[in-house]
Amino acid sequence: MLGSVPNLFRITANSPAALEGYLGLNGALAKGSLTPQTRERIALAVAQINGCDYCLSAHAYLGKTLAKLDEAEIAANRNGGSTDPKADAAVRFAVKLVLDRGQVSDADVSAVKLAGYSEAEIVEIVAHVALNTLTNYLNEAFDTPIDFPVVSTKVA
Repeated sequence: MLGSVPNLFRITANSPAALEGYLGLNGALAKGSLTPQTRERIALAVAQINGCDYCLSAHAYLGKTLAKLDEAEIAANRNGGSTDPKADAAVRFAVKLVLDRGQVSDADVSAVKLAGYSEAEIVEIVAHVALNTLTNYLNEAFDTPIDFPVVSTKVA
C-alpha cells in the first residue's frame, strides 16, 4: 500500500507469530466500525503519550495522506483531543485508557456513549489503544529507524 515495507514490519517479522498477531488484529480492526480518521486520531494520541517518534511519524504521514487529516486536527490529536466533537470523545477516552492503564471509570465510558459511540465501537477504541501500544513498545524497544517524514513527540 505504501510502496515499500515499513521498518516496523521488518522488526516485527523477526517473530512470525508476532507479525501474524499484529497483522491479524490490524486487519480485523480495519473492518470495524471506527472511521479511518478516528483510527488515525487514536494512533496519534497514543504515540504522543508513549513517546514513540516512529509511530508518531508514521501516523502523521498516514493521517495526512490516507485519512486526509489537516495539521490542526493532527495537533489536536497529539494534544489528546480532536476538532471534531464526536471524535474528541473517542480520542479523550483513548488517552484515559493509556494514562490510567485501562482503569477508566463508568463516567468515562458513559461520556463516550453520550458522544454517540456504541459498545462495539468502544471495544474497538480499546483494541486500537492496545494495538498502537504494541507497535509503540516494539519501535521504542528496538529503536526502529524512522522511514517516514520525521515527527518528534518532543514538539507537540
